[in-house]
Amino acid sequence: MTDIDKTAGPKDTPPAGAEAVKAIPVRHYGRYVTAVIAIAVLVAITNAFAQGKINWHAIPDYFFDDRIMTGVGKTLLLTVLSMLIGIVGGIILAVMRLSKNPVTSAIAWFYIWFFRGTPVLVQLFLWFNLGLVFEYINLMPIYKDYWSSFMTPLLTALLGLGLNEAAYMAEICRAGLLAVDEGQTEAAHALGMSHGKTLRRVVIPQAMRVIVPPTGNEVINMLKTTSLVAQVQFSELFRYAQDIGQNSGAPVEMYFLAAAWYLIMTSVLSVGQYYLERYYARGSSRTLPPTPWQKVKKNLTTFSSRKVTA
Repeated sequence: MTDIDKTAGPKDTPPAGAEAVKAIPVRHYGRYVTAVIAIAVLVAITNAFAQGKINWHAIPDYFFDDRIMTGVGKTLLLTVLSMLIGIVGGIILAVMRLSKNPVTSAIAWFYIWFFRGTPVLVQLFLWFNLGLVFEYINLMPIYKDYWSSFMTPLLTALLGLGLNEAAYMAEICRAGLLAVDEGQTEAAHALGMSHGKTLRRVVIPQAMRVIVPPTGNEVINMLKTTSLVAQVQFSELFRYAQDIGQNSGAPVEMYFLAAAWYLIMTSVLSVGQYYLERYYARGSSRTLPPTPWQKVKKNLTTFSSRKVTA
């Protein structure tokens, strides 16, 4: 009986008389044409800006101007406070929306319907001009003053941005809460946990994996939306850039300067969002994907080892 070698694999050499198969890659001419067109458009746009009457030297001259830096600080402060109002309000509205009480659920639905259905700029003007309807605000023994003195530009910006954001955060939080399996809630209730404790200890930590990514996008969007508050007399980055541009005679250059600062701030926030998403993804995957810095270190290590081997 002949023994069969089970470890033997297929022969590397082709049988006698057979020709080796030569693989010819498929040429994608459409990709080449698209790349050429994209490069041509980019060159044309760059050439147009290079020949335009733009004083590019004005941008670095005012880039770290005291007024610009003050505007950057106010923009970040307004973003943080508005998002804080939006997140807290969104969580409350999401819980109300999911409540079995028809009154609280209807109130939350109406709030979301109204604030998502009207532009944020319109809401800012409504808050700013309510003094034409109410002469003064009267909170009984706590506070009483004229509406024009009470509704400052900062308060107008916070109410307009924060309350509008709460409507969007409510839907994001509601989607995150619904993404958690109902068995988690039933198990927590079986252990004797109250509804509020179940939300804090069981549901919300698991829902964060769904809530964090769109919330990060909302933070970045809020940073850019703060430029609208210049219309209600609140001075932030865009308003300061406008004022400098009018006084210096370089309005377009200051718009480019403001755009550069917005790009810097949104880029930093994007990095923070990436690591926050990575933090809450720890329980969903056994091995987390490498960070950009880890990828760079790996590539450098591989390149060094190849160089030493050579």
